[in-house]
Amino acid sequence: VLAEVIKAFGAPENAQRMEEARDNACNDMGKMLQFLLPVATQIQQDVIKAYGFSSDGEGVLKFARLIKSYESQDPEIASMSGKLKAMFLPPMTLPPHGAGTGGVAAS
Repeated sequence: VLAEVIKAFGAPENAQRMEEARDNACNDMGKMLQFLLPVATQIQQDVIKAYGFSSDGEGVLKFARLIKSYESQDPEIASMSGKLKAMFLPPMTLPPHGAGTGGVAAS
């Protein structure tokens, strides 16, 4: 099921929908939640409903929890889960070490 979800994100029409949502979000986390997450949720719903998950947000959450429970047991599932998350979650960047602490960086 996870492989099919990933494949669905790669379908031309879904890739275009995700790209438009990303453009609308402009790398703003609040706008990501507003524009990108609903599109990503819909794409997942379209696939997982054929496997007995409800075709609503709760179905996607149950699917995500199920995947999470298998990540530690199966490296392939962990890898695919990472791919899926990367498709709709922005990369998290950490602030430079020492930033905001008033300290001086060691050289």
